[in-house]
Amino acid sequence: MSDNFRRNTELRMFHSILEINFGQRVVVTGLGIVSPLGVGVHHVWQRLLDGKTGTVPLLGDDYKDIPCKVAAFVQRGNDPGCLDRHLEDADFKKMSLTSIYALIAANEALKDAKWCPVSTDALEKTGVAVGTGMVDLMDIVTTGNKLHHSGYSKISPFFVPRILSNMPAGHIAIKYGFKGPNHSVSTACATGLHAIGDAYNFIKNKYASVMVCGSSEAVISPLSIAGFCRMRALSTHFNSKPEEASRPFDSERDGFVMGEGAGILVLESLDHAIERGAKIYAEILGYGLSGDAYHITSPGNGAFRSMRQALSLSNIDTSQIGYINAHATSTPLGDSIELKAIHELFKEHSEILTVSSTKGATGHLLGAAGSVEAIFTILACYSESIPPNINLKCLDSEWPVNVAGNHCETWPHQVKEKRIALTNSFGFGGTNASLVFSNF
Repeated sequence: MSDNFRRNTELRMFHSILEINFGQRVVVTGLGIVSPLGVGVHHVWQRLLDGKTGTVPLLGDDYKDIPCKVAAFVQRGNDPGCLDRHLEDADFKKMSLTSIYALIAANEALKDAKWCPVSTDALEKTGVAVGTGMVDLMDIVTTGNKLHHSGYSKISPFFVPRILSNMPAGHIAIKYGFKGPNHSVSTACATGLHAIGDAYNFIKNKYASVMVCGSSEAVISPLSIAGFCRMRALSTHFNSKPEEASRPFDSERDGFVMGEGAGILVLESLDHAIERGAKIYAEILGYGLSGDAYHITSPGNGAFRSMRQALSLSNIDTSQIGYINAHATSTPLGDSIELKAIHELFKEHSEILTVSSTKGATGHLLGAAGSVEAIFTILACYSESIPPNINLKCLDSEWPVNVAGNHCETWPHQVKEKRIALTNSFGFGGTNASLVFSNF
């Protein structure tokens, strides 16, 4: 009997005991990313740790009357880590950019997981849960103008499929033949974490053995920038210094920077991953969600309850958390409320764990934010490196919470035995999500 066979047999027996007591365990075996820091997990992660940013000026007459002049686009070009290298098969006629980003990230995640099933059984046990926060408004405006000026015959038959929010999930399932659950989530800026959390529950409840999950968003346009600007949600004070505009927790923060991208994960039941000898990045320990029932845009107290539920369902004590990837978008109100919720839940341990928001580097990817930040949280658990709070120069907090500086940090030594982290996403309408990951 080989050592590898014996080890896998022992792991399966151990897992069977745990499953009887705690239910199906779920692990992460593949990661894929498209972001303003680039395309490809390794490339993006290194740039994040190195303190790079993806925010650039908004150029052109279409933006001249809009107060915000910065955004975080996915980098174009043919250099390593740039988007154009991945667009060979992109069909812009049939698909939105949101779907294209999702397909690129899914391709990387599936290759990373080495999951390419061909049997009917395996395809039927593989599902997709990918969401998006909002559709491309300019696609709708352009098509509406075409109908008004040129008539019915000029409307593309692909217009409706391009703007359906479930189409990123649909395109992934169609491309790879996945016939398990086909699910889409649209919960504003909490979309990504809700999609991953739902996929986690699909596996725990045995609707699938493998789930491809996450979120995608590509809606930067004059109309979307103008709309968020009218809400006074976007940064306007750093138009001449775009790389400094997104600055979570900093005393000079004045609004978020709109970004775009996609984050896709491959989740598996632990026994399925062990059976095929998959590399395991992390385990999902818990998923919490809540509603504020307070205001359409201003945050309420749901952050506290979402985090508390995620920890409760994972049987994790607050003292075991080493890192929190915060939702903090660089808005004056939201960042402060999240730090308050963290302190209220973690109490004195909030001075030991480390908190950072990666939006200083990427901007706010709206519906895609949660899944991209989940990947960053997983990599922090996997590597022991905690991403910095880029552009944090003067911390604005009345709460004794250990907020990371603007350089990469190592995992807190007080909680290093098991690296457990939490990531948050909160959306307009008062919808909240939290996920707990640990190294495996």
